[in-house]
Amino acid sequence: MSRDFTVDLYWSFRSPYSYLALPRIVSLSKRRDVKWNLRIVYPLAIRYPDYFKSQHPLAMRYVLADCERVAAFLGMPYRWPSPDPVVQNMATREISPDQPHIDQLTRLGIAANRQGKGIPFIAEVGRLLWDGSITGWNEGTHLACAAERAGLSLVDLERAIEADPAGMTAEIDANQAAQYEAGHWGVPLFVFDGEPFFGQDRFDLLVWRMQQKGLPAIS
Repeated sequence: MSRDFTVDLYWSFRSPYSYLALPRIVSLSKRRDVKWNLRIVYPLAIRYPDYFKSQHPLAMRYVLADCERVAAFLGMPYRWPSPDPVVQNMATREISPDQPHIDQLTRLGIAANRQGKGIPFIAEVGRLLWDGSITGWNEGTHLACAAERAGLSLVDLERAIEADPAGMTAEIDANQAAQYEAGHWGVPLFVFDGEPFFGQDRFDLLVWRMQQKGLPAIS
């Protein structure tokens, strides 16, 4: 019997580091028999609204600079989304109680995953949000085209959300509870054999661990 290499992937649409891990996530599943159990969660700003208020004043400046540096290192186009998926006053760090963008994106991700196309969907929408080619990703046909590139229909996804609002909320809550039980609260979080690996910079360590347990080496 072949070894099962399934990784729980905890993902948020507002995480630049989640976007920066995308090519490696997609590539690994193509090059080796690795399966991703995608678990969409809300970003920290929604789950813990006071999180950014308690940060050191230099933290956000560092993260913004680091994301640009990592993107350059990886050769990936990058720009903070316009509009921001989370409605937040970046000066005061206040989080708005009204969050139309991240609510929509999170539920679309759940709906896409239920149709077996979660990874293609986050790959396409991740690029739409973060690669800097589109301003106003929420306008016009941008989301519909991204869904189509992932082999999905935006209309069908929206209908699925409307048909099961309570189930969507319950699944998001369950994902967030499972993430905490796995041993971390941030994204991207990779969990293999019960061991958590937090951050895009732990991706190689994740692969190393799987290779220790029988995954063929990638030349």
